[in-house]
Amino acid sequence: MTAAPIDFGYLELSARNSLFSGRIALRLMVVTVTLFALALAMAVTSIFLGDYPLTPREVVGAFAGTADAFTSKVVLEWRVPIVVAAVVFGAVLGIGGAVFQSLTRNPLGSPDVIGFDAGSYTAVVVTMLVVGTQHYWVVAGASVGGGLLTAAAVYLMAYRRGMQGFRLIIVGIGVAAVLGSVNTYLITRADLDDALQVGFWGAGSLTRVSWQSLVPSLVIALLLVVACAVLAPALRTLELGDDAAATQGVSIGWARVGLLITGVATTALVTAAAGPIGFVALIAPQIARRVARTPGVSVLAAAAMGALLLSAAYLLSQTISYFYRPIPVGLLTICLGGIYLIGLLIRESRAQSGAAR
Repeated sequence: MTAAPIDFGYLELSARNSLFSGRIALRLMVVTVTLFALALAMAVTSIFLGDYPLTPREVVGAFAGTADAFTSKVVLEWRVPIVVAAVVFGAVLGIGGAVFQSLTRNPLGSPDVIGFDAGSYTAVVVTMLVVGTQHYWVVAGASVGGGLLTAAAVYLMAYRRGMQGFRLIIVGIGVAAVLGSVNTYLITRADLDDALQVGFWGAGSLTRVSWQSLVPSLVIALLLVVACAVLAPALRTLELGDDAAATQGVSIGWARVGLLITGVATTALVTAAAGPIGFVALIAPQIARRVARTPGVSVLAAAAMGALLLSAAYLLSQTISYFYRPIPVGLLTICLGGIYLIGLLIRESRAQSGAAR
C-alpha cells in the first residue's frame, strides 16, 4: 500500500489562517489593554478635579492616610466611588451593546435604541413617584424587571416566523416612544420636588453614586461578566446564523433568552445606580471594532471602549465645571452619541441605496 499524498496546499492555507487569527487575537488584546489603561488614566485624572481641586500630594496623602479628614472624605468617600463607577458602568454598557449588536447583526442594535433603557427608566419612575420609595434594591429590582418586560414585549411584537434584527429595532423604537410619553405624563403629574428629583436622576449622573450603592452594583456586574463569558461561545455561533448554530448543537431559543436577559441586566444595572446613560452601549462596540480592526464585534474590546467613553465623559463634565457647572454624563453621552447615530443612519441609507441600484 502506498501512503496518501500530503496536501501541502491545505497545510499552507491552514497555517495562514492560524497566523491570521493569531494576529487578530494579539491586536485585539493590545487594543483592549490600551483602552482600559486610558480609561483608568482618565478616571484617576478626574479625582483631582471638581468643586474642590486637589493636588497629587493631597490625593496620595488621602490614600496613605496622612491627609486631613476633609481631604480624605472628598477623595475616598466622594470621588473614588464615582470614578470606579465610570469605568465599571462604561464596561458593562459596552458589554450590553456588543451582545445586542451580535444578536441582531445590526450596528443599531443597542438597549437604548431598542427601547430596553426606556422600560427600565419607566419602571424606576413608577417606583419613585407612584410607590414612593428610593431604596436601592427596590429601584434596582424595578429597573431589571421593567427592562425584561419591555424586552419580552418587543420580542413578541417583532416575532414573525422568526426574528429579524431590523424588525426588532423598529418595534423597539416605537415602544421607547410610547414609554417616553408615559414617563412625561407621570413627571408632570407629580409634586414639584419629586418631579425635579426624578428629572435630575433621568439625566444620568454619576455624582449620586456612593459606596453604599456601588458595592452591590460591582457584585452584580461581576455576575453579569461571568454570565457573558459562559454564553460567549453561543453568541459567536449565533453570529453565523441560526442554521449554523443548530448544526453545532446550540439550543438557539435558550441561548437567545440567556443573552437577552444578560444584555438587559447590564443596562438596567446602570439605570438603577446612576440613571439612564444613553448611547455608550450603541457606539462602544462599533468604535472598538474599527480600532481593533476585527471582522466582528468583540465583547471584551467593547467593554474596554465603553469604560473609556464613560470615563472620558465624566472627565469632560468635571472640566466643564471650571467654566460653567458640572453637566451630567448622560447628557454628554447623548450629545456625542446622537452625532454618531446620525452619521450611522446616513451611511446605512447610502449603503441601501447603492445596493438597490
